[in-house]
Amino acid sequence: MAGHVSGNVSVDISLSPRVNSVKPSKTVAITDQATALVQAGVPVIRLAAGEPDFDTPAPIVEAGINAIRDGYTRYTPNAGTLEVRQAICHKLKEENGISYTPDQILVSNGAKQSILQAVVAVCSPGDEVIIPAPFWVSYPEMARLADATPVILPTSIEANFLLDPKLLEAKITEKSRLLILCSPSNPTGSVYPKELLEKIAEIVAKHPRLLVLSDEIYEHIIYAPATHTSFASLPGMWERTLTVNGFSKAFAMTGWRLGYIAGPKHFVSACGKIQSQSTSGASSISQKAAVAALGMGYAGGEAVATMVKAFRERRDYLVKSFGELAGVKISEPQGAFYLFLDFSSYYGAEAVGFGVINNSESLCRYLLEKGQVALVPGDAFGDDTCIRISYAESLSILQDAVERIKKALEAVRPAVPV
Repeated sequence: MAGHVSGNVSVDISLSPRVNSVKPSKTVAITDQATALVQAGVPVIRLAAGEPDFDTPAPIVEAGINAIRDGYTRYTPNAGTLEVRQAICHKLKEENGISYTPDQILVSNGAKQSILQAVVAVCSPGDEVIIPAPFWVSYPEMARLADATPVILPTSIEANFLLDPKLLEAKITEKSRLLILCSPSNPTGSVYPKELLEKIAEIVAKHPRLLVLSDEIYEHIIYAPATHTSFASLPGMWERTLTVNGFSKAFAMTGWRLGYIAGPKHFVSACGKIQSQSTSGASSISQKAAVAALGMGYAGGEAVATMVKAFRERRDYLVKSFGELAGVKISEPQGAFYLFLDFSSYYGAEAVGFGVINNSESLCRYLLEKGQVALVPGDAFGDDTCIRISYAESLSILQDAVERIKKALEAVRPAVPV
């Protein structure tokens, strides 16, 4: 019966409960949807992805091209080349005041991989991962992939979305295994002041099982007078902190896929073991480029300073523009390139030809349909009152976007005040 296709063969299409518990990334979904609209000829302004609009600085590009030309295209050691790990150690010592040896560094295909591996390496089923909200969309899902339970600690826009140490203290249990901190923050742009981190460190110190994952990927995108403090540099925290960083944001290297984790050897080796059975080492070409990036001077030198100056200008423009809208609440970002705006005063309002706007999701859908601007709803980050605008776009595009948003909102009839 060759070639006979039976119509009654049943295939078990069930999936692992672990996968069923995970939600897909909403930022990725919205970015892909906006890209598809643009390709179909709809002039959508895409402000959903966290991706700098700048080209990778020339010295980094040159190093990548040279690596290819010089035949530097073979597998590297699983943890990364000694050259790049030494350069990372030097950077962490000089810029962050934390000392590591190359065997305490693991280079991965992006900081995202570094974080997932860390969560999987240290969490046992049933462990709790403490995540302040608003959070980067992937943290809770990574906890679920590790069969751990995400414990979400809300923060308020009035407190600039910073974690209240008292709330942290109240929520720690014997199951608490990992606290994830992200400063400067995605999605809020908040920066944790050193004094607040010290208070958090004091609480962490009382709980021997509790580790801290410090996501510092936005460290260089910071606006004076705010300054960046590495959590591992605080008294007693080196032994229990896993520091994650990478090249995507500061050096405009999103597509190069390179990030790293630094921490006590015991934990970093465990992450390395997972990596050795999943992806192995990162791209040899990207690692050569990363060495060049770290050679560009303190905090990325002139090239990064120029980008940060542009981000700051955009931030100032957006804060001023949205400040003119009645009922919109703003916490002025101190770092990163996001604005997390409280638009909840619009909820319950009727939009002409659309219907009722009742949450962040429907507001973003409305702004995409009517204003042709793609933004991410706050519920993806654990805070439904807000929406996230990524200002990793030129000032002229942002000006156009603000006009479109304001125009779209003019057609919204306010909810009847109770």
